Amino acid sequence: MTTTTHTTEKTTTFTTDCISDSMVKQKRVYYNAAPLNIPWKRRRQMLSIIIWLSMSLSMAALFLTYWTHPVMFPLAIIYMSWILLDRAPETGGRRIQWVREWSLWTFIAEYFPIKVIKEQDLDPKNNYLFGYHPHGILAFGAVSLFVTEGSGFSKLFPGIIPRLMTLSTNFRIPFYRELLLSMGFCSASRSSCESALKSGPGQSIAIVIGGAEEALTSCPGTNKLVLKRRLGFIRLAIRQQASLVPVFSFGESNLYDQYSVAKGSTIGRIQSFMKKWFGISAPLFYGRGIFNYDFGLIPYRRPVVIIVGKPISVPKMEEGQIEPSKEQILDVQAQYIKELTAIYDNYKDIYAKDRQQDLQIIA
Repeated sequence: MTTTTHTTEKTTTFTTDCISDSMVKQKRVYYNAAPLNIPWKRRRQMLSIIIWLSMSLSMAALFLTYWTHPVMFPLAIIYMSWILLDRAPETGGRRIQWVREWSLWTFIAEYFPIKVIKEQDLDPKNNYLFGYHPHGILAFGAVSLFVTEGSGFSKLFPGIIPRLMTLSTNFRIPFYRELLLSMGFCSASRSSCESALKSGPGQSIAIVIGGAEEALTSCPGTNKLVLKRRLGFIRLAIRQQASLVPVFSFGESNLYDQYSVAKGSTIGRIQSFMKKWFGISAPLFYGRGIFNYDFGLIPYRRPVVIIVGKPISVPKMEEGQIEPSKEQILDVQAQYIKELTAIYDNYKDIYAKDRQQDLQIIA
């Protein structure tokens, strides 16, 4: 069964399952070219997406050119040493508000577009841990909301300083790491999360809870969450007395299609290896192209609506208690899942009319 929804670019079909190998052979090959008379505003949005997606590779390539010039070679050695010694990813990053306010981020948010709805104001005297769901393929909504002003976070939540936690390997990419740090990205390690939450009132972190495992399940028309066995963020919140804020993004899973891969296949084993040893997913995804609507690495131009839920207070640990008890963790988890599910149920008939499945917590 399929459901068709109309967009400004083309007719989009959401299927119940992601595309399997057998389905690929049956697909009709065609080329739906983008027209030449695209308004400048939309071209500017597309260019912004291209710039963001290409930054890591272009900056790494720029650094490699240093090794080909004798004059620049010593600088490259010094910079590599700096990368190894710099502790900023573990100590809150180097947020630069001017970078977060680049027009680039506004154009990216307008591309989909991304819209944010808050259910409650947040007290800047407190600290918060935002849990973002679902991961999707590249978590565009999380990037737009927490590490740029493209979605207007500072206006929505004045006094709250968010940081988005990501894999420490991202801070090994020359030059690109400096951009990430200036935006507000930090390492997802325990010490980094604790450092950020301890740094003062309003200092908060955001974690895309499902991670690499959830990215491999991303499929348009569905929302499959890896949540039940994710207890580390709850333990962290209790230990640091940070209120938990569930965040659900309608449309994040619709931005890319993904080929379904059997677990026992060669590609499936490669994906498992990458996830286990490097913490990254390697989904076989595709979206649209720069000059066509049918195939490429550009996300589809589909709306994303992010609901920022109400904060959940966490219990205090007793004197002398080093870690929260299992009962405390499970109790908070139950409250968190209840609130997240309520967000989905309250808004699904508005922002997920074309869903093929309701919210599923698969692990």
